[in-house]
This record gives sequence, C-alpha cells and structure tokens, in this order.
Amino acid sequence: MIAIMDYGLLRDRMVREQLVPRGISDKRVLRSFRGVERHEFVPPDLRGGAYEDHPLPLGEGQTISQPYMVALMTQCLALKGGERVLEIGTGSGYQTAILATLSKEVFSVERVKGLAKKAESTLARLGYDNIRIKVDDGTLGWRENAPYEAIIVTAGSPKIPETYIAQLETGGRLVIPVGTAFSQILTLVEKKPDGAVISELCGCVFVPLVGKEGWKE
Repeated sequence: MIAIMDYGLLRDRMVREQLVPRGISDKRVLRSFRGVERHEFVPPDLRGGAYEDHPLPLGEGQTISQPYMVALMTQCLALKGGERVLEIGTGSGYQTAILATLSKEVFSVERVKGLAKKAESTLARLGYDNIRIKVDDGTLGWRENAPYEAIIVTAGSPKIPETYIAQLETGGRLVIPVGTAFSQILTLVEKKPDGAVISELCGCVFVPLVGKEGWKE
C-alpha cells in the first residue's frame, strides 16, 4: 500500500520546528510558508524531502534553498504588501511564489533558460499571476522596471553590485550573499537618503552569482 503524504501537515511542521525556533517571527512570512506548496517546486523524485531542513538539487548546477534561509531572506525584506520586488535567480520558482504572496509584483531574472521556463510553467499552473520572469544576466538587474522597494539575490556575489543599489528605491532593502564562490555572509543593504547602511547577518552558502558584475562563467 502506498502512503499518501500530508503536505499541509509537513508545511506546518516545517514552520513550527525549523522557522519559529530560529527567529522567523513575521506573521505574514509564516503564513506564506504554511500556504506555498514547496513540493510542487522540487523534482518529483525528491518531493518526499521537500519540507526537510536542507537545500535540494534542481539540475543545471542549481539548488532550491533550505526553507529557513528562504524565510530569513524574505523576513529581512520587511514586505508589507504593496512593494515591487526584484528577484535575482528564479531557480525553481519557490522563493518567487513566497514573494508573490507578500508583495504587489515580482520581477524575476534567471540566466538558465531551462529553469526559467520550468518555473514560469509551475507558477502559472499554481495560479500566481503577479510575477514576470525573464532570461538574462541577473547581475544587471532589470532596469526597465526600476526602482524596486526590495531586491533579493539568491546566489553568492563577490561584491554588492552598484547596479542593485541604483535600482533600489530610497528606503528600500536589498538582501544578498556576499563572499567567495564557496561561502558567503548574508548581507542586508538599506538605502537611505544619505547613502547605504550595510549589515552582515550570518554565514551562508549559495551557488555563485554568474554575470558581468558577478563571477565569470
């Protein structure tokens, strides 16, 4: 007999055991994590581990991040619901879906065409209609739709690209992993009228941010 997984129960457990004890306290973020179906964004053979406390491979050398890291980065943006968000690195589309439930509109850039198309299809199938995705060099942002109230970068960069600061609205927030190709520090940038305030949050490990203002391929 094949057991049927209760994904709703697994999502609730993920929130209670992985997110809340580690300081994820934004009620809107927690509600989003209880609602967005992470198992829909991972390869079918890995769905049994979709709500476990670790990243999962997507193919193309990319991963879907650990739920806690997705939640931490999202909470750092302090979204209220009316923001236009730029996401660099669509990946599976899971982080994109989380952002879509918490903001007005999400603009997502992915350099790997296969991942972008698959994420676009999954998000459309699940009914997310406030997301735009394009295939391009993510280190250049998405100038045509700037400025953004929030920018999130889901790959490790050797620096904070000036492009992102330029495309960020004054009063906006940018969260980005900065460091080497193998380990980074999760960094929060708050754009103030008189300059940027930079805070280092914690260590992390992301795939490299490849592009003109990131790592070379």
